[in-house]
Amino acid sequence: MNLLSRLAPAAMVALLLLTACPSKKETTEAETSAASQPTLPKAPDFNPDSAYAYTAKQVAFGPRVPNTKAHVQTGDWIIGKFKEAGLTVKEQPFEAMAFDGKMLKSRNIIAQYMPQAPRRIAIFTHWDTRPFADKDKEKKNQPLDGASDGASGVGVALEMARILSLQKDAAAPGVGVDFILFDSEDYGYDGSTQGEKKNLLGQQETWCLGSQHWAKNMVPANYKPNYGILLDMVGAKNAKFTREQLSREKAADVVEKVWNNAAQLGFSDYFLFTDGYGLTDDHVFTNQAGVRTIDVIDFLPNGEFQPYHHTTQDNMSIIDKRTLKAVGQTLLTTIYAE
Repeated sequence: MNLLSRLAPAAMVALLLLTACPSKKETTEAETSAASQPTLPKAPDFNPDSAYAYTAKQVAFGPRVPNTKAHVQTGDWIIGKFKEAGLTVKEQPFEAMAFDGKMLKSRNIIAQYMPQAPRRIAIFTHWDTRPFADKDKEKKNQPLDGASDGASGVGVALEMARILSLQKDAAAPGVGVDFILFDSEDYGYDGSTQGEKKNLLGQQETWCLGSQHWAKNMVPANYKPNYGILLDMVGAKNAKFTREQLSREKAADVVEKVWNNAAQLGFSDYFLFTDGYGLTDDHVFTNQAGVRTIDVIDFLPNGEFQPYHHTTQDNMSIIDKRTLKAVGQTLLTTIYAE
């Protein structure tokens, strides 16, 4: 979804992350380590059919571009589903100027499971869609469905919330979980595809407007979870999650536990033991706010995005229940291992 990734070419080099691209060698030691890990805790089964239905429902509203009816309706529906699951929900409305000068009426959504629990895990994702399919050869100014880039992360979060809400006291995890959904993440300027447009924000970061706002105005106030996991583009067929650079720098232990859990669950074809490049995504700003956060994002080992990225191909035809299962089950297992 998302501004993210903007693995930014040349411009990103100047920005924090692509300065020193790490080598992307396979680390067989990590795979060996995963095989010798202790037995994983019993976690509830993640239902990929339900996560798929949640993803499809968001797409059915239409592109979730800020300042549109579909955007408002989708946000209301997401809030309703979290409340239906019994979570404590807060909205964080804000306005932010986009690179093209538009003022975006936005809102971050925060849903808390077991808000009284002192130890907490944050699950981040973004729920808006990019207003331009700027990598599309024929429809570059058309908004996209954002089925994987946006809707899939929310679909996984909603299904996790539903499952957790069904657990009786004895079967509940030992930590509380906060689902924090950022808005206006994907309304950024990409100089490599939008050279004909003018960036009115200059040197100011144009991506991740919702996480930038949240990082400066945290909800809950003084939020200090054990760590955070950002989900971005987690629903496409044959997704490849490499170990992103900033994630390794800021929370190497979290990267290790998530990837090892995935390996033990049999999902190593998705969670690759490969060190990837640094990306500009919402985790840049959550880390700046003091929340150690890793990024689970569909990004190929060769340093490129999947062909659907920021094109009209990002629709329900690319969504795969097996990918949703791999991500959702890995996250539930990680939470239950705390």
